[in-house]
Amino acid sequence: MRVVLDTNTLVSALLFTGTASRLVSLWQSHRITILLSAPILQEYLRVLAYPKFRLGSQEIRRLVEDEVLPFIETIRPRRHLALVRRDPEDNKFLECAVAGRAIYLVTGDQDLLELGSYRGITILTVGEFLKETGL
Repeated sequence: MRVVLDTNTLVSALLFTGTASRLVSLWQSHRITILLSAPILQEYLRVLAYPKFRLGSQEIRRLVEDEVLPFIETIRPRRHLALVRRDPEDNKFLECAVAGRAIYLVTGDQDLLELGSYRGITILTVGEFLKETGL
């Protein structure tokens, strides 16, 4: 199952216990495939470096290299979208999902959630995703 995870979803899955943390075992057991573009990876790395997470550069590198990168499919979006006008940076998740033929975009971002779906890609929160897929 091809899935794009927004930054807050991935960070929550990696760093906290709770609903989002259930995603880690799903991607590591290959029940879901995370689709990732270079701009999304850059944002993941930038957010993981926030002081509030208290992670050093080596810890971030190890976390991403061991827990995320072995389980992703790299996507190179060729088309730029302008669907999310209030925060244009969110469009990179849709671009990756479209280019990678994702089934789901999992997010907590209200601007993305308001879309509901786009070109056959269902946009859901983590809880909704887990319920809908039965995972």
